[in-house]
Amino acid sequence: MALDQTTIERAGDELLDAYRGNTTVAPLRDRYEGIDIVDAYRIQEHFMNRRYAAGERIVGKKIGVTSKAVQEMIGVFEPDFGQLTDIMQIENGGTADLDKLIQPKAEAEIAFVLKEDLVGPGITATDVIRATDHVRACFEIVDSRIDNWDIRIQDTVADNASCGVFVLGEDKIDPRDVDLTLAGLLVEKDGEPVATGVGAAVQGSPPNAVAWLANTLGRLGMPFRAGEIILSGSLAPLIPVAHGDRLAAYIGGIGTCEVSFANGGAAALFRTQEAADA
Repeated sequence: MALDQTTIERAGDELLDAYRGNTTVAPLRDRYEGIDIVDAYRIQEHFMNRRYAAGERIVGKKIGVTSKAVQEMIGVFEPDFGQLTDIMQIENGGTADLDKLIQPKAEAEIAFVLKEDLVGPGITATDVIRATDHVRACFEIVDSRIDNWDIRIQDTVADNASCGVFVLGEDKIDPRDVDLTLAGLLVEKDGEPVATGVGAAVQGSPPNAVAWLANTLGRLGMPFRAGEIILSGSLAPLIPVAHGDRLAAYIGGIGTCEVSFANGGAAALFRTQEAADA
């Protein structure tokens, strides 16, 4: 039985309060009897509509839980999607403020930037390549407003697919010039290797994941628009991060992406130093 609108709004408001207060809530699946994935997307919609009303602007979408490594780590076994907004983006090489995150983990992935609209259903991986202006190396820093990452599909979907912040590398590569299926990944933390992966880990190939989302959104009347950023899903297991960490991702044929992590005042000092060095 679907949750009623009052319950949907109460759950969305609860997630908004957790987002604004950097706190977590108990898993929704344990407290809202009968909640299903449709209810969860309705909660996400309410949660995000309140953020748009406060001034955030949509810049794209993210696809989550696309690789077996991530699925096994968090116990969710089907893809989901969330909304990316302008305030989520950090410049390449910049510093993520851990005081504005709760329990962050990093994902290295391939971002698609569209030059044409994609309107599903019926979209194929070939259509995705044709509509893409360029791809870039990317870090998505996922975060959860659910206690201790104790999530199932209903929890993460309602929580905007556990979106935190994201970073795009500077290299812009025509997807026709690289084999995205075989693109190899190396992630280093403070200069030491911590993860490897390959494009095939994402639904067989990252364009497949983007096509899945285009078709899913098309059935919901939500097309991709030219200029949108699409994060296609992690190529490797999630990487916990802490104050002082610096991550670098190297994706074969695509480029690099870097991000540091610091708490509050230290993050501001890092940003000031980065600006002075630029």
